[in-house]
Amino acid sequence: MAFAGCECDGSTDDEDGPSAAGGAGGAGGSSGNGFPTGAGGAGGGTTTGSGGGACGSNLTGTLRDFSASHPDFEDFLGVDPGIVLPDLGADQKPVYAGQDGNPTTTGQANFDQWFRDVEGINASVLYTLALTPGPGGVFTFDDSDFFPLDDQLLGNEGNEHNFHFTYELHTTFLYSGGETFSFTGDDDLFTFINGRLAIDLGGVHGAMSASIDLDARAAELGLVAGEIYSLDFFFAERHTTESNFRVDTTLVFIDCGVPPE
Repeated sequence: MAFAGCECDGSTDDEDGPSAAGGAGGAGGSSGNGFPTGAGGAGGGTTTGSGGGACGSNLTGTLRDFSASHPDFEDFLGVDPGIVLPDLGADQKPVYAGQDGNPTTTGQANFDQWFRDVEGINASVLYTLALTPGPGGVFTFDDSDFFPLDDQLLGNEGNEHNFHFTYELHTTFLYSGGETFSFTGDDDLFTFINGRLAIDLGGVHGAMSASIDLDARAAELGLVAGEIYSLDFFFAERHTTESNFRVDTTLVFIDCGVPPE
């Protein structure tokens, strides 16, 4: 896949992307593709790294800002796995599994707005995660004060931070064998590999962690060494008063992230 505006060689696009702030520790910088990057928060947000595949460590996705009055935001608490079906939809979106057993959601119509642009419901901006290289070939983005939309789009609504948003990212990686992908954060996180649900941290909760050992789950996820596969990542921050976001991975990404249509 190619990413519009990303030459994937470290060069800078002539057209600047929209401005998005990083964590509370500082404003977002610019990645090599012209879109805003994550910045340092209280937990030590990262700066641009190098390596990790054709696009280095920069992956661009879409932030969507919501009002606290949205029926699925702010009113619920609790761990809630099973919100989405095990297979990614044909449109590369999570498929709502139904109301039964999912107490932190209010139905398909409202859930389907989380990762789609809906006029009058949300507002969106591109945002680049800049992962930092570390020992053992691990790339990390870590921000325990992850509020990239403070004072932007729909605003903070009288709060210290903009607490109500989602983040959607689509990319591909080369599976060589031995790779891992880990996430720690709150609230919801759905990660699909090769179109199959690999991490389900659904619900409105404190920071939770999950890891994928790709070799251990290769048969389940349909992975064969030497082939290229998709990684589709869906995150939601739905409640005050915290927002944690950490990714650690040894995956070698092939593209810069493909913003959804």
